[in-house]
Amino acid sequence: MDERRRQISGWEELRSCQPYWILKNGLLAVYPPLEQNATCEVAVLGAGITGALLATYLCREGVDTLLLDKRDVAMGSTAASTALLMHEIDVPLSQLARKLDPACATRAYYLGLEAINAIESLTRGLGDDCGFARMECVCIASGARDVKCLREEFEHRKAAGFDVEFLGAQELAERSALKAPAAILSRGNAQVDPFRLTHRLLAQSCERGLRVYDRSEVTEIERVGGGVLLKTRRGPTVQARKVIFATGYESQKYLREDVGELTSTFALVSEPLESGNAWQDRFILWETARPYFYLGCTADGRALLGGEDDPYAGSHQSSEVLEHKSRRLAQRFRSLFPTINIEIAYVWGGTFAETKDGLPYIGESSELAEAYFALSYGANGITFGQVAAKILTDLYLGRKNSDAELFRFGR
Repeated sequence: MDERRRQISGWEELRSCQPYWILKNGLLAVYPPLEQNATCEVAVLGAGITGALLATYLCREGVDTLLLDKRDVAMGSTAASTALLMHEIDVPLSQLARKLDPACATRAYYLGLEAINAIESLTRGLGDDCGFARMECVCIASGARDVKCLREEFEHRKAAGFDVEFLGAQELAERSALKAPAAILSRGNAQVDPFRLTHRLLAQSCERGLRVYDRSEVTEIERVGGGVLLKTRRGPTVQARKVIFATGYESQKYLREDVGELTSTFALVSEPLESGNAWQDRFILWETARPYFYLGCTADGRALLGGEDDPYAGSHQSSEVLEHKSRRLAQRFRSLFPTINIEIAYVWGGTFAETKDGLPYIGESSELAEAYFALSYGANGITFGQVAAKILTDLYLGRKNSDAELFRFGR
């Protein structure tokens, strides 16, 4: 086993401290562990937001689905998510068009918009909006040298038909009190409470026959006949036609192909900001610098800050590192909004992964038979989870999905 795979297999926690979503929502549901052998058509591993979306799509099609997680539901990366739903990808469209066919790059961005619309539609059918709210998004130039590249990015997005505006320094300051050389304002993005959304989706799917078992770690996978046999640490097994890995950053241990660079990322939520502050319009903000700082807000008027990525995948478990990173995030906020008093309320860190093109890996891998992967890596984990749910449901049912090629392994 090489050093990278040894590091991955040794992970115990995908996050540190208690993220805001868990504290805000409390215990929403209790699911039992798997205590006897079971059979199903599709076994989904990972009961986070991606697993919940997969279960939603599969159960709507009448597929007998069983969901397993080694933790409690939604207590891994989903709990650590900053929950901003953006169609923009970490790799700018102007750069992605040089990596891929330009039409494919544009399609990847439009899939993000479609995913946000689909998630909004899902929340309408839950009897709970799960904190879903539409938000404008501002991408600012981190420095004067970035204005030219930002202008190029704006031209690409405008030509592709996205709803964007280019704002100079003065217009940006007038609209938002932000001090930056330039920005792209885009529309179509949103935010959501991922912890609540996961639980609400699972509750609805259980009414359609979904079986959910948490605290049931799968330790071994065998190919048996035309399907797979999953062995759990507790003893009981699951026999399925297909297994879908929605285990996020822990999925790498099943693959030799390196599909993402693993890092630690950090986030904080402030105490509620004073009303009438300089950040009145409440938008999503991110910047051209890499790694970038980003900013959103919660429904109760708190600022939600993220970034300060660290190349060491386990550094978020250090209390000293967490404290240092939270101070730097708060300092960055104050540099953008010097008139706003911000007090740190909740701080956490988590594992994060970036792919070479900013796109997820969705579909089959030649390394494991009778399996699909939904690896929603990057900053668009929730929206890519929805994309994965649609694609993999189509593939399982034998329906052609023209978007699958975009996210294939070995690309």
